[in-house]
Amino acid sequence: MDSLDIEGGNDAENAPGPLTPQSFLIDGPAGKLETVLAEPDSGHPRGIAIVAHPHPLYGGTMNNKVVYTLFKTLLELGFIAVKFNFRGVGQSGGTHDPSQNGAGETEDVVAVAENIKNRFASRFDGPPPLLLAGFSFGGAIQAYAAQRLKPQRIIMVAPAVERLGAPPIVSPSDKHATENAPAVLIIHGDQDNVVPLKSVLDWAAPQELPVVVIPGAEHFFHGRLHILKRIVAHFSRP
Repeated sequence: MDSLDIEGGNDAENAPGPLTPQSFLIDGPAGKLETVLAEPDSGHPRGIAIVAHPHPLYGGTMNNKVVYTLFKTLLELGFIAVKFNFRGVGQSGGTHDPSQNGAGETEDVVAVAENIKNRFASRFDGPPPLLLAGFSFGGAIQAYAAQRLKPQRIIMVAPAVERLGAPPIVSPSDKHATENAPAVLIIHGDQDNVVPLKSVLDWAAPQELPVVVIPGAEHFFHGRLHILKRIVAHFSRP
């Protein structure tokens, strides 16, 4: 499982960005959800990006440095960037239920996404383009959330897909129909001893999804966050 949030801190609230992040509470299915949002300074956002954090029982919070890297990078690329604490983490209400295998946290993602889409609906000509991103437990949760939310893009960093029994992102009928399938980016380290690389490759192979492997990177991408940022930026450019 995810180890302690040893890369926490250096959060967006304490770092320079296009605009000062807003902190607020969103109504979730198990209680209020502590949420942080930042808007690009262009005034014309490309879409909405929702970032999910590692496992609640192993120190995972939205302050994790991988989560922060995703949040900040997507903000810089013109997305309305959103991160939040799952139920029972930080100021979020409710509790994590291990027996649900992430079902409650999936509901949390859907609640946050729907709230933010409604909040910013007037800023877009049609339905706001949606990007779902997540790290470890949060990456696998986004696979479940994608079934409900139908995002245009998905970013999964060291996703615990085997442990959570994550569903496929791309169905067999969508493999060669790019107009129906979301663009998917999976990033993993070859030295990850928390989520084995093979488990991710085995999950991705039937969907014909490539996996970007960072040599020398372990689960928390110590010393490799700049590479992670570069890969995400390349994938997420217009």
